[in-house]
Amino acid sequence: MFSRPNARAALPDTGPNRRDPANLLRLLHYVKPYVAWLSLGIFSTLISAGLSLVFPKLFGNLIDASFLKRAGSGVADTGPLDRIVLLLLGVFAVVALFTALQSFLISRVGVRVVADLRRAVFSHLLTLSPRFFATRRTGELTSRLTSDVSTVQTVVSSALAQLLSQVVTLIGGVTLMVLTSFQLSLFTLAVIPLIIGTAVVIGLQIRKAAREVQDKVAAANASAEEAISGVRVVQSFTAEDVERERYGEGVEQSFAASLRRIKLTSLMAGIMTFLAFGSLAGVLWYGGRQVLVGAITPGKLVSFLFYALQVGINVGGLTGIFSQVQEALGASSRLFELLDTKSELPVSPAPQPLDRVAGRVQFENVSFRYGDEGELPTLSGLNLDVSPGQTVALVGPSGAGKSTLVSLLPRFYDVTGGTLKVDGVDVRQADLEELRRQVGLVPQETLLFSGSVAENILYGRPSASQAEVEGAARAANAEEFILRLPQGYATAVGERGVKLSGGQRQRVAIARAILKNPRILILDEATSALDNESEALVQDALEKLMVGRTTFVIAHRLSTIRSADLIVVMDAGRAVQRGTHAELIAAGGLYKDLYDLQFRAERREQGPLAVQGV
Repeated sequence: MFSRPNARAALPDTGPNRRDPANLLRLLHYVKPYVAWLSLGIFSTLISAGLSLVFPKLFGNLIDASFLKRAGSGVADTGPLDRIVLLLLGVFAVVALFTALQSFLISRVGVRVVADLRRAVFSHLLTLSPRFFATRRTGELTSRLTSDVSTVQTVVSSALAQLLSQVVTLIGGVTLMVLTSFQLSLFTLAVIPLIIGTAVVIGLQIRKAAREVQDKVAAANASAEEAISGVRVVQSFTAEDVERERYGEGVEQSFAASLRRIKLTSLMAGIMTFLAFGSLAGVLWYGGRQVLVGAITPGKLVSFLFYALQVGINVGGLTGIFSQVQEALGASSRLFELLDTKSELPVSPAPQPLDRVAGRVQFENVSFRYGDEGELPTLSGLNLDVSPGQTVALVGPSGAGKSTLVSLLPRFYDVTGGTLKVDGVDVRQADLEELRRQVGLVPQETLLFSGSVAENILYGRPSASQAEVEGAARAANAEEFILRLPQGYATAVGERGVKLSGGQRQRVAIARAILKNPRILILDEATSALDNESEALVQDALEKLMVGRTTFVIAHRLSTIRSADLIVVMDAGRAVQRGTHAELIAAGGLYKDLYDLQFRAERREQGPLAVQGV
């Protein structure tokens, strides 16, 4: 049984920040736009909670009024009783109205805040460099946007409404308890420190357990995401049982962590229940003795019991909210860890514009390494001056640094030494969005999104018209197969474009690049994985796309780059040869060795076919 490496299994621990309660306060920044709604919700909470403190007093009066007084005529006077009942019904109706109103208003604010937070996290993720994503699993990051945000949503919506209501009721209830009977109040409140202490001690353990649950769920989600996205590989290797076992193991680990959290929350609930009802029994015992000696009336005892019950329920509710807050602390910390992650591509305080790019590209003594200083550089001392409209082919053995070189152009990474310039502007000083708008990429493995064909082409320029989309498709030799699709341009391509063949996906990607109309073009082995017929169509489309653009071509088949203006031969991160095809063949060296090796391999492949055709 094999397993995936754990290096990308989880986001890094950033230390104390993960347990900082101030992270919840940072959510207030997202509340500011909705202060009016929140204020109305708080006002409704105050009215609802305040009125809920009225009916215990009315219940007490109702009890006292039940001992019917005889009027002078000997007839029972039920007037006070009737008035109290009607007043109670009115209070209940108003409480119900404002309770519903505060629940809606505060929950609306909470849901809106969470939506903004989810958008902010996703937007920030899009600004991070590929280096960040190279060390994280996709499922881990999507888990932050789903499970962690949902956990925070519970606190900022329903828990917030409950917290406001319970705090108001708790303060008011304690005050009215003291006013009703000071001695009974001392007897009742003696148990509150014990309740709070229990909540704090167990709550800290709940927070730790909740964080573990989130980590385990995220790891299981990451494993599932990898298996689902690579389902063809899984099925081709009949590795379904391997993936079931791996995901099942992750689910069981998350279940075990959840069970530990449930045990702690259940323990807290049990202790809180015992303390609450135990104190209530004590109040009944002591209060009953007070009634017997005439210290208080039965109605006052009933009122006090209701106040004590309200206080107990709200203390218990606050401990429950405390548990939810502990869970949300872990979730919010993870979210803010992402938001606090700085991009490795710093933005210039005064970026230089790149409005009209001619397409000149200069590599001046450029060096680059992916890892720490101790690692060998992927590029070293590279110098290259490419004129506007020139086609440069990059060749060399695997790992020579070809793809790394072109990844520096759209500034997916920053050079670690030297300078890279576009039209004389250091790319680190240029406006990043403008720079990338001028660079088009057609990679070997084309990624299409799960929309329609037209939507994928429009990705190159969302403001383009349908006529421009169709023109780009024609230029990319894609219109013929698009019109044969069931809904033409409106046909859904499936996730990652799985409903299209490799050649069809590549031509859609070329149409997307044509619509973008960049001044600098990168073709990263764009035809290496295609059959001969598809390659011919794609190659023809690429040649149309390259006209008038500065083009960098990484080619697997050297026969496709003979017409390049300049061929740069790379080895171990250095440019070891450069020149035209004829010049490099005449000079000998690595390029000629690679060319001869590929030529012989092609002859061997054609030999059996030639014999069969005789």
